[in-house]
Amino acid sequence: MKPGPNNLDELSRKLDAVLPKGLKKGKDRLEKNARVVAESVFQRLDLVTRKEFDAQSEMLAQSQLRVQELEQRVQELEGKATD
Repeated sequence: MKPGPNNLDELSRKLDAVLPKGLKKGKDRLEKNARVVAESVFQRLDLVTRKEFDAQSEMLAQSQLRVQELEQRVQELEGKATD
């Protein structure tokens, strides 16, 4: 997942706020480099969006429920087979 422009803009604003005035001349270069580094870090982290995470969580919950139903059905069938 690539971070949205809002995330990187927010990071840029925070960096700008903490820079001493003498360093603000190189702000554009620093901002560009910080953006590249942040994008690289985010890509290596292999992040997912909240929406993707929630969808996968829902699929997992449904799968677990289905497995429980099937396990119960197998037990019922095994019980009938031994009768």
